[in-house]
Amino acid sequence: MKIAREPITFDDYDLEGTIQPHDDALVVTARISSFMVKKVMIDQGSGANVMYPDLFKGLKLRNKDLSKCTTPLVRFDGRMIVPEGQISLPVNMEGKEVLVTFAVVASFFPYTALLGRPWIHTMGVVPSTLHVKVKFQTKQGIAVVRGSQ
Repeated sequence: MKIAREPITFDDYDLEGTIQPHDDALVVTARISSFMVKKVMIDQGSGANVMYPDLFKGLKLRNKDLSKCTTPLVRFDGRMIVPEGQISLPVNMEGKEVLVTFAVVASFFPYTALLGRPWIHTMGVVPSTLHVKVKFQTKQGIAVVRGSQ
């Protein structure tokens, strides 16, 4: 028997506190490997979770911590980049934690990490760029994480 869950929805109430109109990226704070990390972009268009050099260094990770990753990624500008490697770390939002495999790339990006569809689907996140929020089910009900404009 399935347990009925409250549906995840967005309405005008969710717009309160946002600057409208906007075309901002959905950028949140997340706990990654026990550190609060700002400037984490949630991107429904990305088929990978990506970590950039500033976060890699900030978490005190080393190249020896990486496992092999030979699958190239396609950047926003269409160019391909081969990751330095990959690493799996816990990502926690509002008490819900999942293990995330990040491709570590040595290129500039204005955000510290990118959480793509693999994380979105594992967490069961429903993102809304219009409302600058993500919502997802937890044992306590629906959690709401407001992004930063």
